[in-house]
Amino acid sequence: MALSRAAARGGLWRLGPAALGPPRGRTEPLLALGALRCRVCRSQLCPLSSRATSRALVAAVVAVARRVNARYERYLERSFPRFYLLYSTFTSALCPTGIQALFLEVKEISRIRARMSQQRLEVQQLPYRDMERLRQFRRDALKAIPIGIIAIPPFANFLVIVLMYFFPRQLLIRYFWTPQQQREFLAVDDSIRRASYPAVLQGLARAARSLPEPRPRQLLQQLCSQVQGGARPHLAQLLAVRSSFSGSALVLSGLQVDHVRALSRVLFLTPHLPAVLLRHRLLSHVLEIRHLDRALLRLGLGQLSEEELRAACYLRGLNSTHLGRAECGAWLEQWLQLSCELQASEASLLAHSMVLLSLNYRRPSE
Repeated sequence: MALSRAAARGGLWRLGPAALGPPRGRTEPLLALGALRCRVCRSQLCPLSSRATSRALVAAVVAVARRVNARYERYLERSFPRFYLLYSTFTSALCPTGIQALFLEVKEISRIRARMSQQRLEVQQLPYRDMERLRQFRRDALKAIPIGIIAIPPFANFLVIVLMYFFPRQLLIRYFWTPQQQREFLAVDDSIRRASYPAVLQGLARAARSLPEPRPRQLLQQLCSQVQGGARPHLAQLLAVRSSFSGSALVLSGLQVDHVRALSRVLFLTPHLPAVLLRHRLLSHVLEIRHLDRALLRLGLGQLSEEELRAACYLRGLNSTHLGRAECGAWLEQWLQLSCELQASEASLLAHSMVLLSLNYRRPSE
């Protein structure tokens, strides 16, 4: 009996400690490890569920806020239309859409500048859309300089907000205009431009009387009388007097100051500059349009969208809001024929053509 017990103990000893069962002190760590794993799993699931709940709550609050804001804006527009105009101006200036569009435009301008630097390109060698984008962005940057200067002193932001309320056309750039404001501001700018047309024609007729040769003087006086009488000049008439605009009497540097100021208002340039700066800026702006015309001719008018076509006509003097795509294309084609025919020394004729070709323009059916 004792021998059998000893043999059994020897067999169990050879099987190892596992045959004797787990020791007393080994079960507690295993149970603690399992409980820890359960707590970790629960802690990983709980933030996911709480995060989803918080997102749903935020989305619901945002939806309710949007509905309340929409009702509030409809109430303001219906009951207080003048205050709603100021309110919409302020909210559009702070809207993320305008800021996002401006940010994307800055990125695009940086890309164009980098490509110009890498390929050593001049501005006039760029495609039409890149050239036009650089021109418009430069004008927007110049327009934003007064706001930047006013906002420098401490607590001047409140003054900037008030100025944006009452002068959105002068101080806000186009990214923060509403569609209605864009139409209104274009109409206002065009009315200011058209108010300068009589002064341009009077200055041109006065300069025509000072021409030494009788034949060019007669042709130019006849052209001025025709336009002042309400008729539209033909392209051949403008090309017939081109030699007069490259002489000493009708070049931009030889025009009288009042004449140059009127032309500056036609091209949306400030007339409140010394005469030397006025003439220099006017000449550079006209030559810039001439480079744009050549780039547009390379691209082709058929590649432009209707919005781009209207903007191109508006820049060159024609208010195209009441015209269709066909009329805009026909007028712009006539303009390109004239612009691409002229030389840089004949920039004065190109500046005056903005008045001569657009003053009495009507629909072809009228």
